Parts: sequence; structure tokens; C-alpha cells
Amino acid sequence: MEPKLFTATKAFIVYDHKVLILRESSQYKDGANIGKYDVVGGRVKPGQRFDKSLLREIKEETGLEAKIGRPFFVNEWRPIVKGEQWQIVGTFFECFADSDQVVLSEDHEDFQWINPADYKKYDLIENLIPAFESSSTNSFIGAMPCPGVTCSS
Repeated sequence: MEPKLFTATKAFIVYDHKVLILRESSQYKDGANIGKYDVVGGRVKPGQRFDKSLLREIKEETGLEAKIGRPFFVNEWRPIVKGEQWQIVGTFFECFADSDQVVLSEDHEDFQWINPADYKKYDLIENLIPAFESSSTNSFIGAMPCPGVTCSS
């Protein structure tokens, strides 16, 4: 059986030189990584722009308003969700929050603002590790959003 193919966007949300990670809760209906940390993100709905999708996910999962910066990493993962094989191709974006006041959705049970260099101290989902190891990751920490690619909701 061929896997279901999805595209996704992921947000490395930066505030005060730290990146936001969220721990998946058992309440997440499409969850495959209960108890592990991830960054904000999700599948792009058919017909929806990727940037609007990412801003929607940021708002839904954290309550934060953010600006989208540059894409810095692309990866794919193949989880089994509800007994079904999925293939997800995800693009990771630098994003910039105006606040650190996170309000979690029921899909998550904890959040941390972390120094990206300390990512190994956290139980991260597997597909997130290469994004943290990417040489690009540390280049945008503390940077300002790029006006040419920001998007407001």
C-alpha cells in the first residue's frame, strides 16, 4: 500500500534568542509522538497557502502572533497514524514572536523556550533533530524577520 502524501510547515519560533518546543499530549487525535517535544507546525490543507497555514497552526497551538521569516530546512518523515502509513514532506521556517506568553492547545501538555544549542537535553521527535543540527539554525537566532517574506494573518 502506498503511503498518504502530505506537505507540512514547521515553525522555529524565536523569542529572546530562544526557540519554542511543545510536548505532544495524549489528547492529540493524529498524534504519533506522545510525550515528545516538537515545534509548532502541521499539514497544509489543500488549497491553502503555506504561510497562512503556518500562521494558523502557530495561533491554534500557542496563542502567539508571529512573523514568518525564511525557510531554512526541508525534511521528510513517515509516521504510522491510526494504522495508516503517511509520508510528510515538511519545510521548516524561522518565525519571530512578539511575546513569550504561550497558551497551549489540548494537543500539547508542556512547552519550553530553549537555547537551540541545548536541544539534545530534550526528548525531541526524530525528524526535528536534523533541523536543530542544520548549520542554518543558529544563524537566525536573534535576527530580525526579513520584511520581504513576512506575512500577517
